[in-house]
Amino acid sequence: MSLRALKKTVRGMLLDGKLEEVAELSREQQRVLGSLITLTFDTDLLVVWRAIEAMGLAIKEVVQVDRSQAKEHMRRLYWLITEEAGAVFWRAPECMAECCASEPKFFKSHIPIAYHLLETLAEEDLEHFRPGAIWAIGRLKDLAPDHLPAVLPLLVEALDRPQSQARGMAAWCLGEVGEAKTMEGRADLLEDQGVVHLYRNREVEETTVAQVVGAALKTD
Repeated sequence: MSLRALKKTVRGMLLDGKLEEVAELSREQQRVLGSLITLTFDTDLLVVWRAIEAMGLAIKEVVQVDRSQAKEHMRRLYWLITEEAGAVFWRAPECMAECCASEPKFFKSHIPIAYHLLETLAEEDLEHFRPGAIWAIGRLKDLAPDHLPAVLPLLVEALDRPQSQARGMAAWCLGEVGEAKTMEGRADLLEDQGVVHLYRNREVEETTVAQVVGAALKTD
């Protein structure tokens, strides 16, 4: 199967919600992980997020059949964050975190790296990476709880960023890590109608910062 045909096949499987089948395909087709990376550039946000989730499922399969390929994939994800890669991969934080969450023992050394991207990336890069780096913290909340104090101030600071996706993701993450109390008394956030996209139950939900904040405060 050509690379173009494989990408088309995988995309169709993602749209059909057949993420487990994508993972199974990765056992026999080494290029599935690469196709999933490419599909995170898709114009359809549903394809993007399902590709990220499928990557986590696929990496579990790949670890079982080719550990060296799994290691190389994670190395590539981190390399694609850097300017040296040429074409910067804006979804790398989400992909790194999903792979770590899927195989925490295998990627134990990479968990702190993915968790601290909000802290380690250059400010000029965070304009694009910030929402994903914040999502990574929420995704890895149970795997690196001792690391939260280092990034908590940055999460709170992100609530005032001009990008509504960053504000909403920060609110979501604060709720996930049990720090929604940091948003108490912020009437401005409860009135913030900035658009936010969240991925839940394999669907992309369009909501607002205010709704995300309200939900986090109710569950805290």
